[in-house]
Amino acid sequence: MLADRDAPEPLRDSLSLVLRARDFARELGFEVDGLYSQYADWPGDQIVTHVVATRSGEVEAIGFWFPIVGRVPYKGYFDAEAAAGEATRLREEGYDVCLTPVRAYSTLGWFSDPVTGPMLRQPQAQLVETIFHELVHANLFLRDQATFNESAATFLGEEARVAFYAREQGPAGAVRERDRVAENRRFRAEIERARQEVSQLYAEQPPSLERRAARRALEADVRARIAALALAGSPSGFVERVRLNDACLALAGTYAADARPLELALRAERGDLGALLRRLQTLSENGDPSAQLLAWARAQETPQGTP
Repeated sequence: MLADRDAPEPLRDSLSLVLRARDFARELGFEVDGLYSQYADWPGDQIVTHVVATRSGEVEAIGFWFPIVGRVPYKGYFDAEAAAGEATRLREEGYDVCLTPVRAYSTLGWFSDPVTGPMLRQPQAQLVETIFHELVHANLFLRDQATFNESAATFLGEEARVAFYAREQGPAGAVRERDRVAENRRFRAEIERARQEVSQLYAEQPPSLERRAARRALEADVRARIAALALAGSPSGFVERVRLNDACLALAGTYAADARPLELALRAERGDLGALLRRLQTLSENGDPSAQLLAWARAQETPQGTP
């Protein structure tokens, strides 16, 4: 595609950016192999539709079990109509459901995943982050630990995005992307706070009209807090469109719940993303990998010989 002068220039520019991101990931210590070295055109703005479901009065996904990967909170469909059918079935059984379009996926390094049209129809910095995010999945996967896996891919993807633009555009690029990442994290933190508040509400009050009213009031407060973030570049109506039903909160928690241990571990590794990735690869999928990482990071902050 890059050699085809009849291919649209924006397409060739985006594919060139992908190759530079791949090269940078390799420098950081990622195994890249043949991942994202092929292009597959694809219509629309999504590849997969994720289906997430929660039981009444819960904000934890029921999850779905698969061979090799174990239990994950979502089920992905290439066929959007099939996903909608599954969502209907789950709702009829009394579950709350979140349907989410997804631009990219990872086969965890089993196959050479391609760059697709929906991936390229993102802003360029988001495309770069997506490449890093999916490469993390190909380099790091703990069975039955979806929250940790997704949180790690999100965190490392964002940090690699900042480092990449520091290389490409110098301090100005790094500052710009750091500001964008910081805004994304403030938003995710607010959603995770909302998930915890809803969970506490359900734990403290039995199902009732009063609890439903309190749930609605809490959601209104969350929207007000999101609006107060004054996120740069948010489209008109963004706050109203944020999905805060129980299943969507459960999905959001998958990507945000383990951020703090990752931040502390990166600091302990002196900002070395490759070292952090290698550290994460040593964690055991038995038990809580986030707790393991947090214990290690805090141990690095303790002066030698100090209890």
